[in-house]
Amino acid sequence: MRDEKMSAGYESTGTQVDMTNHWLLRLVAAIIDSIPWIIIVYAILWLLILTPGAWWGGVGWGLGYFLLWPFLFGLLEVLYFAVMEGSSGASLGKKVIGLKVQMLNGGKATFDKALTRNISKIFWPLFVIDIIIGFATPGPDPRQRYFDRVAGTTVISVKQPFAPPPPPPPP
Repeated sequence: MRDEKMSAGYESTGTQVDMTNHWLLRLVAAIIDSIPWIIIVYAILWLLILTPGAWWGGVGWGLGYFLLWPFLFGLLEVLYFAVMEGSSGASLGKKVIGLKVQMLNGGKATFDKALTRNISKIFWPLFVIDIIIGFATPGPDPRQRYFDRVAGTTVISVKQPFAPPPPPPPP
């Protein structure tokens, strides 16, 4: 029954999942997660531009700008997501939005599973392909990207995002 519910788009609580809302929340979480990375990347690039010794080896604006720097930042991003999702089950953006990464059987995602599910984030074209293949091919859970399927993980809602806090108990 659990596999049938997962493939039909049910949350672990047994409630129906609005897939459009789910993917929209994941997009918002990704935007929140990207803000610190954008700041870090531009700060480092500006330091490299202003540092005369940074142009050694021709890694400045040549091949390094288009391949090496995105790869290095992608590697750092993959490690960030793997550590966060492997330890607490969610990145900063997912925590804010109320999403969590877990195994298909409901267990906690381990570091190696989190690393596997995020490996496509090392370079953005791979990540786009990961999403497209996830949408275009059937899988056990409609909330999965392709590498989620490879890792056996999924992303679930753990709270209603942007909901007002519950009222305090009466005196």
